[in-house]
Amino acid sequence: MSERKVLNKYFPPDFDPTNIPRLKLPKTRQYTVRIMTPCNMKCNTCGDYIAKAKKFNARKETVEGEEYLGLKIYRFYFKCPICMAEITFKTDPKNQDYELEHGATRNFQAYRLAEMQAQQEAKNEEEEEKLNPMKLLEKRTQASRREMQAIEDLEELKELSQRTVHLDTEDFLERQQERNKKIQEMVKKQEEEEDEETLRELLEQQNKALLQGDIHSKGSEEEEEEVEVTEEQEKEAPKLSVFSLKSNELSETKSSNSLKRKLPQLIRVVKKQPQKTATTSGLSSLCNYSDSESD
Repeated sequence: MSERKVLNKYFPPDFDPTNIPRLKLPKTRQYTVRIMTPCNMKCNTCGDYIAKAKKFNARKETVEGEEYLGLKIYRFYFKCPICMAEITFKTDPKNQDYELEHGATRNFQAYRLAEMQAQQEAKNEEEEEKLNPMKLLEKRTQASRREMQAIEDLEELKELSQRTVHLDTEDFLERQQERNKKIQEMVKKQEEEEDEETLRELLEQQNKALLQGDIHSKGSEEEEEEVEVTEEQEKEAPKLSVFSLKSNELSETKSSNSLKRKLPQLIRVVKKQPQKTATTSGLSSLCNYSDSESD
């Protein structure tokens, strides 16, 4: 049973392989092979559509007188499955494709034609660059700019990824403290501006009161006494009108701290003024009453 599966055969010692007769077959002989259709095609006789990669038993032969760089070109024969018409195609090693010869037409050639056109344009550009060195230089400069732009974009993306991935708590706290300081400074500035506005309003009110007192004076003795009292008040609080007239200059020259210090003093002076006017009016009424009794 073991001798039945032996692959090696016995050759006698007087065996000469040159004595074996060789078959003289023609070079154009055909072989039956199993193939698949290389593309979608349509039969010209019956109009049936044959899909790509459909299997057929075909005959294969070498094409005489046609070669490409020492490569042989082969032709295949097969029949349409509907009308049994013969269809032939051959290899195309130049374009790395197949070429239909007889019995059918190829479908969906747009993509293939576009590829061929792109290849032809690339070849034409290469020839132009060889003939025109300035165009080659322009193309190189454009390529270098694109590379630089791509490198910059890549660096920006790396920085963004590092920011998102590596988050330092210390930096975050420092930024938060700086923001809080800025907010406090803004609040202080607003308070200083409000204090300045209140001070200006008080000075304007005092000036209005002084101007009204000057207008309503009629030269009487009582009014003269009131004017004297106002003069005494001015002596006690000197140059208040000057402050009011030049409030803008004071706001530009003096700091907010000095204005804050003088604010309570000015408020006291304004509050004391109506009390003194009341006392002066009371003194004037007493003087008038005494004069009437003497009469």
